[in-house]
Amino acid sequence: MATSNFIDTATIWVRAGKGGDGVVTFHREKFVAAGGPDGGDGGRGGDVVFVADDNLSTLMDFRYKRKYAAQDGENGRAKRQSGADGDDLVIRVPRGTVLKEADSGLVVADLSGSEPVVIAKGGRGGWGNSHFATPTRQIPKFAKPGLPGEEFQLKMELKVIADVGLIGFPNVGKSTLISMISAAKPKIANYHFTTLTPVLGVVRVGPEQSFVCADIPGLIEGAAEGVGLGHAFLRHVERCRLLLHVVDVSGCEGRDPKQDFEQINHELVGFSAELAERPQIVLGNKCDIATEEQIADFKAYVEEKGYTFMPISAATRQGIDKLPAIVYNRLKELPPVKVYEAEYKRPDKSAEGQRPFTVTRMGDHDFAVDAPWLERILAGTNVEDYESLQYFQTQLGDSGILDELVAQGVEEEDTIHIGEYEFDYLY
Repeated sequence: MATSNFIDTATIWVRAGKGGDGVVTFHREKFVAAGGPDGGDGGRGGDVVFVADDNLSTLMDFRYKRKYAAQDGENGRAKRQSGADGDDLVIRVPRGTVLKEADSGLVVADLSGSEPVVIAKGGRGGWGNSHFATPTRQIPKFAKPGLPGEEFQLKMELKVIADVGLIGFPNVGKSTLISMISAAKPKIANYHFTTLTPVLGVVRVGPEQSFVCADIPGLIEGAAEGVGLGHAFLRHVERCRLLLHVVDVSGCEGRDPKQDFEQINHELVGFSAELAERPQIVLGNKCDIATEEQIADFKAYVEEKGYTFMPISAATRQGIDKLPAIVYNRLKELPPVKVYEAEYKRPDKSAEGQRPFTVTRMGDHDFAVDAPWLERILAGTNVEDYESLQYFQTQLGDSGILDELVAQGVEEEDTIHIGEYEFDYLY
């Protein structure tokens, strides 16, 4: 059984870097009394950036490494020095790779262009204690921790970028045809499923005129439902603007060319209604061993359905030399190669002032507060310092959490759970 190293799907986890924490420090210098707070800010976490690379043709590397994390930002330093920003993580993928959010299946980005795409943004660095100095709070002993970076479970799908896709049953002559009209050199032999991976070839029409053609591995009945290699092949014709439907008009293997033609179109409909409506030129191959009656009968059948028909023979070059110009002129009438628009919407984290929270009564004297933003403030709070706790208490009051606790009947010395922390409620 033939095997292939062509991998066109993978699922990976990516995480941008966490922002560095702000630091609590105070100016210390000889002959300078009460130098004041001088804690610097944390650096920004690194982004996760994807780039299309024409030197890559498979997603195989992502089958073995599944987790990718950018560098965290450095913590702040004394003397108001900010920590260094984390380095971005650049991930290179084959051109045509579509990234989808794994759970929803929504498109995050289509790596068809040459511009780098930021998929996960690094967290902002936390403020050092120098930001919290006021006339009434001159020695703040608390700082803000850095924010976490975005993270995604991504499904990657490689969809070959080609203007023209060669489709048809196995062994109808597609590989021979693409080897004759382009510089592509697929392996060719007289057995089914010779081609196990899509083969791209650039077809030259003139000095500055060309198009990209893809030899899509042969389809079989049930491909749209995943029979055989199913979706793995159909995925690669989704971008093609024009389909060249190659049919063995001679029926030399005991097959009915009309039935083959209808079956392939049925598989296209089953996979994508949009794909089934893509323009087609039907190429009746192996005309050198077909009878005139076979060719004429199939030609009439195809043209009655509104398709353009061309008799060819990849073995003798009959009709081959004029084919590129015909295809090129047809392409000039068609829209550009399909690019998938981003569908996934990032959660809105811009308005920290919104500060959502939920308060849940866990028992007679137990309450749980779910507020990730508050946990980050708490992580930078010095619980042994009065001013630090006072600042934290202000956040509880301004956000409405204290009002909600009172509304749910909190009493003095009841236990309040906030993340991993526990507090006794005091009036």
